Amino acid sequence: MKTLLFKNTTIHYTDQGKGTAIVLLHGFLENRGMWDYYVSELSKKNRVITIDLLGHGQTESLGYIHSMEDNADVVHSILSELRIRKAILAGHSMGGYVALAFADLYPDTVKGIILINSTSRADSDERKINRDRAIKAVKQNYSNFVRLAIANLFSEDNRKRLASEIEIVKQEALKTPLQGIVATLEGMKTRKDREVILHFAPFPILLVLGKKDPVLNYEESIEQLENTSVKLLSFPDGHMSPIENRDALLEHLIAFIKTT
Repeated sequence: MKTLLFKNTTIHYTDQGKGTAIVLLHGFLENRGMWDYYVSELSKKNRVITIDLLGHGQTESLGYIHSMEDNADVVHSILSELRIRKAILAGHSMGGYVALAFADLYPDTVKGIILINSTSRADSDERKINRDRAIKAVKQNYSNFVRLAIANLFSEDNRKRLASEIEIVKQEALKTPLQGIVATLEGMKTRKDREVILHFAPFPILLVLGKKDPVLNYEESIEQLENTSVKLLSFPDGHMSPIENRDALLEHLIAFIKTT
């Protein structure tokens, strides 16, 4: 475990292995621990960095809004500290938003991007309203909000099959402080649309989607790939491909890294 001071906030991260640098970015209510299985495999031939993003895991909150740009700056600060000039960024859900913000701010540092159950588009008006409802709900009943939020990320077919895994994810999510949750919801709500990156990026991009994702509509998600060279990987499950499709996703990550 390593730490870095960023704007008077202690960031926790890990750095393992040698080779091509891969930065794994977790989603909302998650932390770097979600990548443990992937780190153990990927670090055999690559240098793998995992980060507790702002207000998540062991990383403190920075303020009342954790913008995707703030988190991208955290990633850049760590890569600078480690003297890494180019990296592949793989982000799950919110981690994908951070990866795109990073590509927007530091394009020369990007070797490739993998968006896992994520989107390049900004929140719709309806989604912004739902973020505000979520902020209200978590302030009223923190534990109930977190437990429901996690359960709803998995496809209905997998909720029984993966019951023990889902419980572990819930327990990890319950470690996320209230301020971290609210600041992150505010940051996701106000994030920029970055669909243009999918069209003009000079590096390869892989988009991983779940056909039964309860959070991101599959049909709408594939619209953003029109007239792009972005590769699509579809799974028949929900929003949690890193858990619902663990081994298959790992294979595709390894293949992407090899060809990038």
